[in-house]
Amino acid sequence: MDIIYIVLGFIVVLALVVVLIYNSLVVLRNRTDEAWSDIDVQLKRRYDLIPNLIETVKGYAAHEKSVFENVTKARTAAMSAEQLGDPKKMAESENMLSGTLKTLFAVSENYPQLKASDNFIELQRELRDTEDKIQASRRFYNSNVRDLNIKVQVFPSNIIAGSLGFTKRDFFEIEDPKEKEPVKVSF
Repeated sequence: MDIIYIVLGFIVVLALVVVLIYNSLVVLRNRTDEAWSDIDVQLKRRYDLIPNLIETVKGYAAHEKSVFENVTKARTAAMSAEQLGDPKKMAESENMLSGTLKTLFAVSENYPQLKASDNFIELQRELRDTEDKIQASRRFYNSNVRDLNIKVQVFPSNIIAGSLGFTKRDFFEIEDPKEKEPVKVSF
């Protein structure tokens, strides 16, 4: 009779462990999805700001057409990659967009009236704020991906995760090796 209680107790404890691990995996998956959604919100905000910025600069720098076309193409590519939901493709396209925006701001340096424009200054401030929020959202997403991936890979939760369809997620990373190099400053 004692053996039955021991086996029954073992089954109850095992079931409790499975439930706890499953619930923690669900929490981590939902946090990761929320973090991904935060990135989407900030990217949408940036995508909405870029046409206003381009129009403002266009008024002052009409002959810089290729710069505007490159920014527009990069924005379109980034929006397309966002719809796919693939962090690697999004990171590539976002890095390309950031590079073209740097070019746009470099062009603005040649136009003192533009740099003094209240509208341009406000758009720059908004874009800088948005870029900061995108970086924070990426860090938040990556920390949640890290926690989920650890839980999916460590024993005994890896057994439960694998059998219930929980999988690793990709980090939102910089793919361009040039972006990882330290900035060189020379005077």
